Amino acid sequence: MIAPQDVFPQIADWVANLDDVFPGSWVKPYFAQWEVVHLLSLALIGGTTLLLNLRLIGFGLSDEPPSAVRRAVLPWLNLGVAGILVTGVLIGTSNPERLYTSEAFTAKMLGLAAALVLTYGVSLPAARAEGRLSRGAGLWAAVGLAIFGLSLGVFAVAKLVNPGLWHLVIAAALLVLFVTRRRMRIIYLLGLVGLMATQVAIHHVIYRPDDYANLDPANKAMIGIYLAWILAAAAIQIVRGGRDPGGGPAVKALAYAGILVWVVTAAAGRWIAFA
Repeated sequence: MIAPQDVFPQIADWVANLDDVFPGSWVKPYFAQWEVVHLLSLALIGGTTLLLNLRLIGFGLSDEPPSAVRRAVLPWLNLGVAGILVTGVLIGTSNPERLYTSEAFTAKMLGLAAALVLTYGVSLPAARAEGRLSRGAGLWAAVGLAIFGLSLGVFAVAKLVNPGLWHLVIAAALLVLFVTRRRMRIIYLLGLVGLMATQVAIHHVIYRPDDYANLDPANKAMIGIYLAWILAAAAIQIVRGGRDPGGGPAVKALAYAGILVWVVTAAAGRWIAFA
């Protein structure tokens, strides 16, 4: 188990009392309204980080320099981050024991920490420097990627939660499909279609739909194959893209991570209810 209760067992009584005192007792009757604001904040972050990181990859607002895109999205990005932090704390105090016992919550918090580091420590400084990665940003990148890896590790081993990793796979597949071009896009898309056809055959032809003993390892293997195909296509796009019109290969690779880390954070949050 890797839920917060396993790391901080000494605060169990304090957590159990959070929804009986302010602000938890005040938020609880309006939980749904606060949840809507939380989701809208996540949507705002999603839009701004997509615009920023796609520009660093070399797509999207390609007529604008990265620094101009940064200036345009920064106020809205800050608003979205403030929104998820404030609403997240308030929602947490109104439903504390579910979060305290949730492995998905651990994955979400690690993902959020990695997302903040990669966004504010890497993507924004790189955009301000017109796609150049400073030594300080490189150090933040190492920290952010390490935390991102921990988040993925927790997500992958958490029972009843790890199917949520398919959200990451689908998001990565669509992202790479969007940024690839011409013949590479066709080849990549055909590969995805072939993998999807293989997965359908595994579930409905090779094994019975209820044959979990065989389907579980098969699905895990398919995730690995999907990721290998997606990463290969992304690597080709990064190398072919060179430095223009966003940043160098390292910046482009980190921009991919800067998008997907928010996907993992949002996906883990949605899977808290299934834990």
